[in-house]
Amino acid sequence: MSQSGTTLILIMAIAVLAPLLAYGVGRKLPVPLVIFEILLGILVGPDVLDWAHTDALIDGLSQLGLTMLIFLAGYEIEFGKVRGDTLRRSVWAWLIALALGLATGVLLGGGYTDGVFIGVALTSTALGTVLPVLRDAGDLRGRFGSVVMAFGAVGEFGPIIAMALLLSGRGAGESTALLAVFAALTAGAVHWALRPRPPWFSRIIAKTLHTSGQFAVRFVFLLLAVMLGASQALGLDILLGAFAAGLITRLVLTGAAPESGPEILEKIEGVGFGFLVPVFFVVTGIEFDLASLLDGGRTLLLLPVFLLLFLVVRGGPIWFLAPRDLDRKDRGGLVLYGSTALPLVVAITTIGVDDKAMTAGEAAALVGAGMVSVLVFPLIALKSRSGAKARPVEAIGGSESW
Repeated sequence: MSQSGTTLILIMAIAVLAPLLAYGVGRKLPVPLVIFEILLGILVGPDVLDWAHTDALIDGLSQLGLTMLIFLAGYEIEFGKVRGDTLRRSVWAWLIALALGLATGVLLGGGYTDGVFIGVALTSTALGTVLPVLRDAGDLRGRFGSVVMAFGAVGEFGPIIAMALLLSGRGAGESTALLAVFAALTAGAVHWALRPRPPWFSRIIAKTLHTSGQFAVRFVFLLLAVMLGASQALGLDILLGAFAAGLITRLVLTGAAPESGPEILEKIEGVGFGFLVPVFFVVTGIEFDLASLLDGGRTLLLLPVFLLLFLVVRGGPIWFLAPRDLDRKDRGGLVLYGSTALPLVVAITTIGVDDKAMTAGEAAALVGAGMVSVLVFPLIALKSRSGAKARPVEAIGGSESW
């Protein structure tokens, strides 16, 4: 059997085993699924058992997984709940974190490009990881959950914009102009998505939902392909197109197929979380530079440093700019949830290593710190807020608009 075939079988075996481990361990300690996928990838990778190796095919599937991950992250965000004073606070908190992160990254990385990758990674929030924790704790639909949604949404959207502006290799003016063109295209797509769909559109969705036609699913992937193509044509990172496609897809399904929308999303998530996204995270483990981490020295030292920086760079501004109606426990919980980072850290470091802008050791330290943050920060937040009661949902910022 070819190396690609062996590695793909191992990846899918890990994809099946990881939920079993997460379920078994989760009865005593909630550990995010992604942790098992990365750790098992490390286990079968070159630095431990040396069973799995990447090649063009595996890397291609991994990139598709990253694209689906960002697409689904865009779909998760309900911007209708993110507006007013809380949105302003979350944007300012992220912008301050970006300034702190870039300064810190340049000092640690020893250069502008390396520093930008590190700095942007330090500003991200793992909203997709945090939301299930909030949901299980009964906090997602409360005031606290809505605030976490606002800060987390900016923590996912902001780094993707920053990557498009700062890591394109073009001048700031040219990058801004191209980003403005893409924003205009996206705004046009959003306007189109908000328009009522003709009756036949909903009928075809309902008629083919349980047949081989699968019109709605194919239409969603067409939207994704169009936005990826638009971002690539403008020389922007395809992750920006994937994120925008997620936002547009939510609007289209909400307007055209409100009854079928959840079922369509389940089908898309089946493709993403059932196949492509696990490939991305397992490949991340396979390519993880464990040897550099275990050799000690600077790489090992950077891991706790980056973990602390997640709290200082990302969490510090959140603490000072959190809405005033949050008490001390809620504010501390918001900092911990907002400082939880992994998926975008993996994405950013993957691009950085591929572009030879980051060393494999720095990437390993950042990803390792992200893994620890996902394991530790939500647990501390849950424990610290265990006595807090979820409050009713309020429209964030009231009637104010951005």
